[in-house]
Amino acid sequence: MDERFSGPGAWILYAITIAMMIFILSPLLLVMAVSVSDSYFVTFPPEGFTLKWYAKVLQDRDFIDAMQLSILLALGATIGSLLLGVPAAFALVRGDFFGAAAITGFLLSPLIFPALVTGLALLQVLSRLGSEDARLNLLIGHIVVTAPYVIRTVLSSLLLVDENLEDAARTLGASRMRTFWRVTLPQIASGVAAGGLFAFMVSFDNYPISMWLANSEYSPVPLVLMRQLVNVFDPSVPAMSTIIILFAMAGVLVLERLVGLRRALTV
Repeated sequence: MDERFSGPGAWILYAITIAMMIFILSPLLLVMAVSVSDSYFVTFPPEGFTLKWYAKVLQDRDFIDAMQLSILLALGATIGSLLLGVPAAFALVRGDFFGAAAITGFLLSPLIFPALVTGLALLQVLSRLGSEDARLNLLIGHIVVTAPYVIRTVLSSLLLVDENLEDAARTLGASRMRTFWRVTLPQIASGVAAGGLFAFMVSFDNYPISMWLANSEYSPVPLVLMRQLVNVFDPSVPAMSTIIILFAMAGVLVLERLVGLRRALTV
């Protein structure tokens, strides 16, 4: 054991850490346990064991359509956030202009403002503009709330870039675009990957923005899940939730494989 984490204080710290992990994971494990209950009602501990609720969910057309919409929406929001966020971060770090700090704060403000307020504001703006396409409105709204994650991670990565390597590449005749692709981008790849994955996951399970901008025809998974929770609260609802939890866990594993969780969380 490291000397810095030895003695009674270390054991107290470990105990607090374990207690926090139990506190965080218990609701997730509870949902997973209830989803395999053989009872037609949500009970804990679960009565028996069955996977029929998963079969029911995977045959539910509304849920399948919502999953497809959420995945496509999250992919679109991620691509849009990367296309807007990476150049914005590059301009904020490399640009020398008045008000850069204020602009940075403005671009990151969706991380601070309540999502319900942001969603209501977007609804009013899009209504005044006459935009009636729910899919387009959802895409715009999700890009607004996911782009700051890309900007934040890429900003941090760009601050660590060795500009001498870029100068060397330019001196050897590389164009600005070639220098970016061959020298700069590999150095900020972890930040871009982390920001993109954060954007995808935030968009995929976003409820406040979707609540304002969706309609009865195009409803992402969180809205369908909430509607099921209100109307028919049987174990199929925890089964839906478990599928979403597993999907999110898969995203975390992808992030770990791509850049490493510790590195991603420090950019």
